Amino acid sequence: QVQLVESGGGLVQPGGSLRLSCAASGFNLDYYAIGWFRQAPGKEREGVSCLSSDGSTYYEDSVSRRFTISRDNAENTVYLQMNSLKPEDTAVYYCAAHMTYRGCTLTRAPYNYWGRGTQVTVSS
Repeated sequence: QVQLVESGGGLVQPGGSLRLSCAASGFNLDYYAIGWFRQAPGKEREGVSCLSSDGSTYYEDSVSRRFTISRDNAENTVYLQMNSLKPEDTAVYYCAAHMTYRGCTLTRAPYNYWGRGTQVTVSS
């Protein structure tokens, strides 16, 4: 059974850090592009970061100097390290995957496997 499971969300103060995990089962992430998306209340789901199968990474401008995406092939898990968190980072964060050998994208369209999300709340 193909499955993505996010974890690591929670409540953090502004300026704090969290590390989100996306654990894959039923398929090998080595051959997939992985994206992290987020959706705040009343807003569209937006791409935050992605990691291609060849290791290329991309970030949405507002997080590019604060978030880092990485992969642990042995654990079949992708991480999103989030530092210097701001209240506007508050959202449900989702990971997603699609098979490709060509980079990755922050648009939703090609991703066909999705997790159920983990809540991140940045508040004092």
